[in-house]
Amino acid sequence: MGVIETLLVTTALAGVGGTGLGGLIGALLQKDSNRVVSLLLSFAGGVMLSVVCCDLITEAIATNVGVGMVCFSVAIGVGIIFLLNHIIDRRTAPQVPHTNTNHPKTADDLDELIHADHYKHHQDEKSSNRFALFVAGIVMASAIALHNIPEGMTIGASYASSEGVMGGAAIVLAVLIGLHNIPEGMAVSVPLISGGMRKLKAVTITALSGLPTVVGALLGYWLGEIGPLGLAVSLGFASGAMLYVVFGEILPQAILMYRSKLPAFSAIFGILAGVLIIFG
Repeated sequence: MGVIETLLVTTALAGVGGTGLGGLIGALLQKDSNRVVSLLLSFAGGVMLSVVCCDLITEAIATNVGVGMVCFSVAIGVGIIFLLNHIIDRRTAPQVPHTNTNHPKTADDLDELIHADHYKHHQDEKSSNRFALFVAGIVMASAIALHNIPEGMTIGASYASSEGVMGGAAIVLAVLIGLHNIPEGMAVSVPLISGGMRKLKAVTITALSGLPTVVGALLGYWLGEIGPLGLAVSLGFASGAMLYVVFGEILPQAILMYRSKLPAFSAIFGILAGVLIIFG
């Protein structure tokens, strides 16, 4: 296969395959699994942290465009993803009954992970306002895209830095992102099926929600191919986006979903596993 074809297949397996697998598991089990999801998320977040800090950012610095430019790109990645998430949260939180001033500022339940609870709320209302349900679906899709596009960018940027060779970092990222997408897929399919949708249709929709990963990969690879500056910006932006996802969402969500010390230990083991993968 050619360069682009290999990238498309890899990211499709990570995005569509991982999310679809999660949707299938959710369809088969249809039960709360917050503890398992918590440990899975925290471990994946730890490994992602190692790969971002020990591989992607160092590769961005190695382009010799200046550490300041790399740091600026990372900051932009953090800021944009935070801002988009903040807008979605602010507009949707008041519409979900259990969300009040005492509720945590981040998700503490599987359904909240990607605003699936917001979609289910409008389904349960059984009102004639189909537009509200449509908007809730768009919000859920946007929440998934905000996670999957930067995830795909990390694969694409890493792929570009390897000059079109699917190196170890890109493969590790693809596997981890696929793993991370499993609980997200569960969070999509379970409320859809609970709302009365047929299992096959729910799993299909869930799998298709992973397509933004492919879009992100193409964007990351395209920026990386422009030249040293483009590669540094792509790696930096993707790293910043992933750093926010790990510290701003994955780890807080993991701890709130399973209130114990185990998610912290799982994240630490993930960091060590990432170091072993990169330098072992």
